[in-house]
Amino acid sequence: MNQFDIIVVGGGVNSLVTASILGQSEKKVLLLEAQNQIGGLASTTEFAPGYKCNLVNDVVKWIDPRVLKKLDIESHGMELFSPDVVRIALDTDDQHILFHRNADQTTASISTHSEKDAKAWKEFTIYIGNLTHFLEKLYELTPPKLPDIGLKEALSMRTMLTPVRKHGIRGLVDFLRVVPMMMPELMNEWFESELLRGAISAAGIHHITLGPFATATGYNLLHQHVYSDSVFHNAHFIKGGTGNLAETLLKSAKSNGVEIRTSSTVQSIDVANGICNGVTLEDGERITTTKVISGLDPTHTFIKLVGPAELNPSFFTQVRNIKYRGSVSRIHFALNSLPEIKGVSQDQMGTVFSVSPSIKYIERAADAAKYGCIADDPYVEFTIPSIINSNFAPKGKHVLSATVQYTPYHLRNQTWSEELKVRLKNNVVHVLENYIPGFSTQIKSSAVFSPMDLEDKFGLTEGNLNHGEMTLNQFFFMRPTISSAQYKSPIENLYLCGPSTHPGGGLHGANGFNAAREILKL
Repeated sequence: MNQFDIIVVGGGVNSLVTASILGQSEKKVLLLEAQNQIGGLASTTEFAPGYKCNLVNDVVKWIDPRVLKKLDIESHGMELFSPDVVRIALDTDDQHILFHRNADQTTASISTHSEKDAKAWKEFTIYIGNLTHFLEKLYELTPPKLPDIGLKEALSMRTMLTPVRKHGIRGLVDFLRVVPMMMPELMNEWFESELLRGAISAAGIHHITLGPFATATGYNLLHQHVYSDSVFHNAHFIKGGTGNLAETLLKSAKSNGVEIRTSSTVQSIDVANGICNGVTLEDGERITTTKVISGLDPTHTFIKLVGPAELNPSFFTQVRNIKYRGSVSRIHFALNSLPEIKGVSQDQMGTVFSVSPSIKYIERAADAAKYGCIADDPYVEFTIPSIINSNFAPKGKHVLSATVQYTPYHLRNQTWSEELKVRLKNNVVHVLENYIPGFSTQIKSSAVFSPMDLEDKFGLTEGNLNHGEMTLNQFFFMRPTISSAQYKSPIENLYLCGPSTHPGGGLHGANGFNAAREILKL
């Protein structure tokens, strides 16, 4: 029987951050990962002979600055590639909108569609940038425990006064207005070009099931732009693949004395009389500890590993009521040559492309999911990662990786099958051929990951990449539930650190940082 101070279950970004910070504090930490490699949603792997891909995330939107500083990430060798052109919104008439880091250059690109929109662009990016300052401060906080807010909890939220002092009450009012907005409402205040409105709205529906006409897509748009320095659609590639973020965090964890075990599936989180005291592995090994921290989603953690019998009825109901509704698929194409996109030069290809010609186009794709169908004309976002990482494909060959919405986990009158995945792939190829003529003839092979595949591979309930929908009823002190929003579960000595917790999904590590801080306070 082994003894550790802390066991971390799961090897994703947040689990690695939590383990590394706790290791720094001279705790004896063990991290257990079921897969044969760490990384979770930051994994890079070979999907066809000679072809590699980032399984889920091609880019990193933002990384919590506290994580970068606390773990001295740069010293462990991770390199970011931040392209000048952060996104290209594709147009069937080849009048693409190029989103640059430089707002003036983006303005010039928008002007081919609307002079009015071009004049408003810089003011819009500053406006959104100012609103994200409120989220940045909110994301550093541990949500208060309701309804028992005392003076200590109230004082812990005083940092929220910083953006109020900077942007005034008007700034706070704007923040409270935009968060519950739907995309058409926000766009009507700023822009007229259909392509620009669609391209911006794509940020509001990133990795969620809701369409742009849903309330609070304004919140998701802001979430994508935290620490963006007013660069809209800000994105960073990681040299060597997104898996290098996980590898860097792994090096940090090991340097802080954390023991890492891969291919170690946890069969149960052991609880007796409401107190967690260890875990049992699939091979029967029992490991005791004073604290267990789960980077898995709440359903996996509490219902599958702890078991309903150890949960009080109220909490069990709360966990069962969490909305997941995964509807994102990933398709990786091994290509015989570099795709040619008219109007895009080769030196601009190392970026993110989106097929979002209008808000209505995205909404129609979302409508399909509402009725349990895959979209015939899906919203597609793609990159060609082999341009940035030449080792992703044989010389002269390339990889195109697409994120596809909307492809619901819960289908009506059908189930996810190889036949349906072929149909999904064909739908995506059909959409891409509108912008890359002859794309289908370039495909050597492909790999499709449906929400069900993502559930099976990563233990994601319903294939949801955020461990729970990014909605206002699952936000801050209600994420993942009111009784577990402080990273501590109702079960003594059992904690959460994954994307199901505040502040939600992404490869930013803020959840892991906040969880470690709460544990070290004890």
